[in-house]
Amino acid sequence: MSNHTFLLMWDCNGLEFCVDVTQDEQQLIWQSLKTGSVSQSKIPNLNHLILRAKFNPQRCYEIYTVDAVAGVTSNDIYDMFKFDPQNSADRVRQIGHQIYSDRLSTNTRVIV
Repeated sequence: MSNHTFLLMWDCNGLEFCVDVTQDEQQLIWQSLKTGSVSQSKIPNLNHLILRAKFNPQRCYEIYTVDAVAGVTSNDIYDMFKFDPQNSADRVRQIGHQIYSDRLSTNTRVIV
């Protein structure tokens, strides 16, 4: 059983984007081998996600990749963020790989 890598993007309003990068890339490889043609990935360009985050700094976007054991789906991660968003974000920050973060620290806030 192999691990799956998920690409996650969330902001102050919750999880906005979650995709199983491993599964999508494997499907693209098999599809291109079967048909002989290369198709476009369903994964959006990472630069587009980063640009979205940079042009909306008021939303405090964070983008991470995180590994999960086989059997975990993107729906499981959406549910995790839906039912316990703060602990979910904290856990991904601990075990994931940060790609981008506009996270506000409580030290910089004048009024809380």
